[in-house]
Amino acid sequence: MKKSLIILAIAFVVPYFVQAQDMVDALRFSNIQTTGTARAGAMGNAFGALGGDFTSAAINPAGIALYRSSEFAFTPKFTYSSVEGNYMNTSMEDNKYNFALNNISYVTSIPTSNTSEVGLISLNLGIGYNRVKDFNSYSLAGASGVTSSFLDDLVENANGEDPNNGWSDFYEELAYYNSDNNSGADLMYYDEDAGFWRTDIQINPFDQTVNNHPVSQRKSISRSGSMDKYSFVAGLNFNHKLYVGASLGITDIYYKQSSTYEEWDAQGDIPNFESMRFTEYLRTTGTGYDFNFGIIYKPVNEVRLGASIQTPTFYNLHDFFHTSMYSRNNFEDGGITDDEGHSPYNNYDYNLETPLRATFSGAFVIAKKGIISVDYEYVDYSNNKLRKGGDGYNFTSENQEITETFKSVGNIRVGGELKATNELSLRAGYEFYPSAYKSESFGNEQFKSDDRLMTYTAGLGYRFGSFTFDIAYRLTDNIVNELPYSAPYTSIYPQPSPVEYSALNHDVIFTLGFKF
Repeated sequence: MKKSLIILAIAFVVPYFVQAQDMVDALRFSNIQTTGTARAGAMGNAFGALGGDFTSAAINPAGIALYRSSEFAFTPKFTYSSVEGNYMNTSMEDNKYNFALNNISYVTSIPTSNTSEVGLISLNLGIGYNRVKDFNSYSLAGASGVTSSFLDDLVENANGEDPNNGWSDFYEELAYYNSDNNSGADLMYYDEDAGFWRTDIQINPFDQTVNNHPVSQRKSISRSGSMDKYSFVAGLNFNHKLYVGASLGITDIYYKQSSTYEEWDAQGDIPNFESMRFTEYLRTTGTGYDFNFGIIYKPVNEVRLGASIQTPTFYNLHDFFHTSMYSRNNFEDGGITDDEGHSPYNNYDYNLETPLRATFSGAFVIAKKGIISVDYEYVDYSNNKLRKGGDGYNFTSENQEITETFKSVGNIRVGGELKATNELSLRAGYEFYPSAYKSESFGNEQFKSDDRLMTYTAGLGYRFGSFTFDIAYRLTDNIVNELPYSAPYTSIYPQPSPVEYSALNHDVIFTLGFKF
């Protein structure tokens, strides 16, 4: 098998090395879907040309200039997520409930002394918070009769067959039994007669014809955390026609992932092996900052055109990572042992520079009763850059893989609003985020090029005096393809099949606002 395919396959398993930062980390923190108030959420967050809502601070800060009065808003969110994993025609499902604060914001409008409605009309200032990504989910996948094994890649690395990877304290070290410290899962051992490392799952090790006994496999993943953006924004209103704005965004990251991978001999025909369990724990924390500049122009009252540029976000990140491995071995002499190995704790600091984002927007007002709005957001994910490893590492190879693997995409957001009465508004929207992966990379097809995310939205708003109440329902359909474990470098080992995860998120969002 070509080296290129294996490089990609390894990168889809998080994380694999002591130096674990790779293109998966870069994409995780750059592939975002901004959310905020219930009004924007119900309209597909297509607010690049609309404004008058604090969600626009993270899309086009010129939208702050459209406020005619001061406002305080508060937005809680309730989420039910379900994830179905399809692995080798076997489906498993898990789910999770979550409550979060999606937005809190304050905007003040400062009118100028200009009474002619010409020139600068007002200066608007805002401060607030929008959630830009929610990581909370549980997923589960498994199958029986699988002839590839998690241990294949470990044996390959131990035998030096993969020039890119070698012995790791977080993987291979845990798989064999070290008699010096009585530690290790005793699943991999050195065959003195054959002259290489092997496992009992593999057959015919002496002639390197590697066929595996069938095993049952299961992997569960628990993810939690979020990316939360705090925005300081200013906007200027000129003639009620031209609106300009700028913002400073500070994004806080907290991401935690715990995964458990299991293999067992359901048929009872593998010598010396009964079961194994491998666990990984990753926690990433950090802070980044960016600047956003935008304009909105109304050539006529019925048409609004918007454009904005968001600089790359510059993150300082910290990873905490460790692994463990457990086994039950049923030896031919009748002895049963339970063994385990634990990795050291790994702490690592590094920087991430995400791509620039450009948004082009248009909105049309229909007879003062309806609004249709569209946002087109351009992002080139191949411009992600990992920087300044805490040990001086420069991420040259990882950044080359990012450039070769990722592509530019155009994200689409569409929304509409109908003013049914003076107090009641009805809303709906749609969002589409295509895969960041090229269809081919390193001369091979990428199975992750089929990933995609779509969101269908609906909601309503009610105005009574100075108070506003908005509610939105958002259904997000997300398809993600991942390998259950890292693929071996050489083709003599059986290769794992991808798992297709189909995730459905049901969000109910409420916004309470007060204008003054």
